[in-house]
Amino acid sequence: MNIKWKETTSIGKWIDKDATEIKNLESKNADLNYRLVLTEKRDQTIEGFGGCFNELGWIALNKIAVNQREAVIKSLFDVEEGANFNFCRVPIGASDYAAKWYSHNEHSNDFEMQHFSIERDYDYLLPYIKNALKYKQDLKLFASPWSPPTWMKTPEAYNHGRLIMEDEYLKAYALYFLKFIQAYKGEGIPIHQVHIQNEPFADQKFPSCLWSGEQFRVFISKYLGPLFDQEDLDVEIWLGTLNGPEQMKFLPTGKILIDLFDEYVDHVMFDTNAEKYISGIGYQWAGREAIQRTRESYPNIKLMQTENECGDGKNTWEYARYVFNLMRHYLRNGACSYTYWNMVLEPGGASTWGWNQNALITIDPKTNEVIYNPEFYVMKHFSSFVDPGAQRIEVEGAWSGSAVAFENPNGDIVVVVANNVDYTRELLININNENHLIELSGYSFNTFIISPN
Repeated sequence: MNIKWKETTSIGKWIDKDATEIKNLESKNADLNYRLVLTEKRDQTIEGFGGCFNELGWIALNKIAVNQREAVIKSLFDVEEGANFNFCRVPIGASDYAAKWYSHNEHSNDFEMQHFSIERDYDYLLPYIKNALKYKQDLKLFASPWSPPTWMKTPEAYNHGRLIMEDEYLKAYALYFLKFIQAYKGEGIPIHQVHIQNEPFADQKFPSCLWSGEQFRVFISKYLGPLFDQEDLDVEIWLGTLNGPEQMKFLPTGKILIDLFDEYVDHVMFDTNAEKYISGIGYQWAGREAIQRTRESYPNIKLMQTENECGDGKNTWEYARYVFNLMRHYLRNGACSYTYWNMVLEPGGASTWGWNQNALITIDPKTNEVIYNPEFYVMKHFSSFVDPGAQRIEVEGAWSGSAVAFENPNGDIVVVVANNVDYTRELLININNENHLIELSGYSFNTFIISPN
């Protein structure tokens, strides 16, 4: 077997390691205490990795020289020299990292969507996406709103409230999704999936909208699904992006809030008229608590992670270690894709509403410096080597709690493993009854690409 090895530590990023350091051992000499066994069992098929296109990211990119901007885009999307991102998210209207709040139709009572417009996106999102497409022509996009148009909500506001559940509003909102898909297609940007609502469990300071399981069921089964069928759209409808349910939490009043899985996912999926339109279920944030149960309950439906947890804007090595474990958790529990949040931000990562968040890449307009943060390399350790169509390999052994493995369509095996302690440890990878002994640096991320002879 031919083995290639990439390592990242806090003091050495994306290092080519010498494969001669890997020792082959006879099975009788293999210590079971530090084995990682790649089994014959294959699980979900991987669709890809990526991030979200946000307005503040494009604004940051336009504060450096054009050649620098091109280099950053290439570092994210190029298959040979970059992170090979191929599966990304785009907001429908304003996200919480838009420069201002907006929807694509703020003309009250325009139920026919005659004033629908993506005019604002020509300044930010469309050029951002089109620059990415230069390096990734087969880029897949999923889209979701953070808020419906305000006149469709009660109360009439971007940053809280609910969709008005009346027939003319629901028909108009389904049409809103359709118009968005058609408008982006007209720009040469096909939308692969739509998710109904970003974080429907939370009334936020930024554009948001609360949804119940019953609202999802009605909207999908009676409005959005039938409209997509009528228009013969090749666009998937996903139950997402769910930031819960958390099962139980304590409220400031001291009361206990029960948010049961049964009242959301089960409530929708048990209705065959809704379920038939749903291609998958997307989770983020507190949704990490529900994905395992979803996998158990619906083993044949696709799952995805839709937004990486965003940190505090400090972009520390410690948070990157947390993100690795998030990725492992979602992928080991059936996610077919993993999406980072802000790909690019200015120092501190401040939103317009006052929250500092992490980014893969920081651009400092004062110094023209481009900084690749630790989480960029965490994502790259997966995205650069795990190809669309790869199948996840079930692993066993003491190292399985820190590792994920895949088989690419070309037969290459990719093993991504973190050493989550501050000292060197031995890893023994067992594949096809061959044992490969490797010393992993303390606090390191590692990718092994194992090719057949």
